[in-house]
Amino acid sequence: MRPIHPLLLAAAVLAALAGCSSHSNDLNEAPLTVKILHVNDHHSRLDAETVNLNVTTASGAKESVVFDLGGFPRVAAAIQALAATSPNVLKLHAGDAITGDLYYTITNGKADADLMNTVCFDALALGNHEFDSGDAGLKTFLDFLRPAAGAGGCNTPVLSANTRPSLGVSALTRTSATDYFRPSTIVERSGAKIGIVGITVAGKTKNSSRPDATTVFEDEVTAAQREIDALRSQGVSRIVLLTHQGYEQDVAMAPRLTGVDVIVGGDSHTLVGPSTLTGYGITPAGRYPTMASDAAGRNVCIVQAWQYSWVVGELDVSFNSAGDVVSCSGGPRVLIGNALRRATGSVALSAADQAAIAADVAREPSLRVQSPSATAGTVLAAYKTQKDAFGATKVGTSADNLCLRRVPGTKRDTTRSALGDTCNKAAFTNAHGGDAQQLVAFAYLEQGKRFGGADIALQNAGGVRIDIRQGDVTIGTVYTLLPFKNVLARLTMTGAEVKATLEDAITFVLASAGNSGAYPYGANIRWTVDLNQPAGSRFSAIEVKSASGTWTPINPSASYKVMVNDFLVAGGDGWNTLKTITGARREDQLFLDYADSFVNYTKSVQTLAKLPESEYSTQVFVDTP
Repeated sequence: MRPIHPLLLAAAVLAALAGCSSHSNDLNEAPLTVKILHVNDHHSRLDAETVNLNVTTASGAKESVVFDLGGFPRVAAAIQALAATSPNVLKLHAGDAITGDLYYTITNGKADADLMNTVCFDALALGNHEFDSGDAGLKTFLDFLRPAAGAGGCNTPVLSANTRPSLGVSALTRTSATDYFRPSTIVERSGAKIGIVGITVAGKTKNSSRPDATTVFEDEVTAAQREIDALRSQGVSRIVLLTHQGYEQDVAMAPRLTGVDVIVGGDSHTLVGPSTLTGYGITPAGRYPTMASDAAGRNVCIVQAWQYSWVVGELDVSFNSAGDVVSCSGGPRVLIGNALRRATGSVALSAADQAAIAADVAREPSLRVQSPSATAGTVLAAYKTQKDAFGATKVGTSADNLCLRRVPGTKRDTTRSALGDTCNKAAFTNAHGGDAQQLVAFAYLEQGKRFGGADIALQNAGGVRIDIRQGDVTIGTVYTLLPFKNVLARLTMTGAEVKATLEDAITFVLASAGNSGAYPYGANIRWTVDLNQPAGSRFSAIEVKSASGTWTPINPSASYKVMVNDFLVAGGDGWNTLKTITGARREDQLFLDYADSFVNYTKSVQTLAKLPESEYSTQVFVDTP
């Protein structure tokens, strides 16, 4: 054998080292295409709901028609059917699986776990609402999700690279800080390794949920890069971030990282998809996938799958032999049933109408007519019997469709309403915000007046979870509207403290990883808000309504009895001024359930309706450019 010249040996070593700095640790890997099927933010919403779609009937004209929408049995069936079309599939859940419906109220997450185990997800990222009942509440849910308790024997890896519970203190730890979840997992598809990294929104979870005080939430970018580097050092060249931090935060994160290929997100309930959906009455907030570049200029595909059990995202990603993304495509699959009825009028849909509607729906790939899974339906049936029995009691009616919206304007949180563009794009909603949130504030006020007196009430937008549809309002409606385990408190505050609280809320909305759920709503109080003004000066023309019905400017030095929920009293959603109200000025042991306040309000008025425009707390809203 001929000896190797020292210079040639040195060159070979340098070349090898240079190869180690590339994205791939094995440049001989074959190209790979992976189908990622994903959901997020199902929030215990396991039942099918309804949606109004603008579709073509036999007349050739577009009409508003009601369809069944989603439901977890449809999710399970769609994932099974779509998975069968590819040899390499990842099934991912981007967090907020629990809280938001009576299923969670009555089962503490067991119904969710059992339904999720009919899918067998390859990974679940922890969302902020997973911590709504503290670390102990999350442990309860994750115990249900484990093989011994969950239906189907699944073993779904639970991920969060930036969450660290305190060993020996948090219920989430036994022998290590990764007993119940870990930073990442590695899966193999066609012999190739794929790393999946979980990220949980840090500030929002700490400030807007109820994790243990000792549980640490690290900066999302720092933790993500550390885990990406750790996976690459193990020879994993294809990296998926499974995040629960919001669409805008995902887009902002991509160029700050090196080595990420795909970001599958949740938290902001964002619908991304083709603009053609707008013609059907659903307007996406971005493209599916949204393309970005990492810090090295490599392709990054970003997706999210709207909310609840309405959508399965289908993303096809092609990697070259170096592990780089060369293409990604796909779309949201909005899961619907067949057309049910016209949204208005009494003329039934004919066979010709149904045929025309079916043809119109078939022209839009993002609309998927899907039958529910019989297996998942059987699992759900026992829980549904419990839920229906608990929630069926009628407490009143609603004369109007009452829109859900967190922040007024046309830029923030504009795809959340289940009523579609009739709410999401409505001029009144853009000007004043959500009808549902506004009514909840009035329910707090009336409950406070009955028990000790109240001048005004304040409510955070994110504490209200659904539209209130025209028709019967039941116990189930109310506990889905207000699903958290909160009670009311009464604070005696100066006018200056009230203004400071409003400023706290809007500052949190505008923070870099902001929370639209912090936006304030009030009863017997109204204001102008201008987001272009400096912090502390965004609210003006604040007025309070007197017992005689007169609106007068708030008096900075006067005292007001203010009704709020106990989550806000603890400084939740960044309402930090409320934490400073202590002693005799703080009545937080009223034992008044906040959802019960809305039950009583509905019973007292009998028929809910939109309030007069003058009663809306946001009278004028000026957004940023």
